[in-house]
Amino acid sequence: MYSEKVMETFAHPQNVGVIEDADGVGTVGNPTCGDIMKIYLKIDKDTDVIRDAKFQTFGCAAAIASSSMATGMIIGKSVDDALKIKNRDVVEALEGLPPQKIHCSVLAEEAIKLAVDDYRKKQGKS
Repeated sequence: MYSEKVMETFAHPQNVGVIEDADGVGTVGNPTCGDIMKIYLKIDKDTDVIRDAKFQTFGCAAAIASSSMATGMIIGKSVDDALKIKNRDVVEALEGLPPQKIHCSVLAEEAIKLAVDDYRKKQGKS
C-alpha cells in the first residue's frame, strides 16, 4: 500500500515538534478522515528565508510522512519559494501515495500556505 519512502519517513519523521516563538503557524484538518496538521515556521525577517519548520500531526502514516517531508522541503527556502511547493511535489518526494491518501499531501500544502499567510499578517505584509 505505501512506498518504502513513506514507511521510512513515517517511522523516522523529521521536524516533529513545536516552535514556541513561531513566526507563522498554519493548522488544517480533514473532517472526513480526521487528520489534523499544524506547521510552525521560524523565518529570518530580513531575508524571508525559512530557518526552521516543525509540525504536529494527528493522523495516519501518510499524513505524518507528508508533514515530515513538506517541512524538510521548505527549510532554507524563501517564503515565496515555499509557496511554490505543491502537493504533487510532496507525493513525488515520498515516491507516491495511494489515491485515497493524496489528501494528506494536500493538507501539507495548505498548512504551509496558512503558516506563510500568518507570518505575512504578523509582519503587515498580507
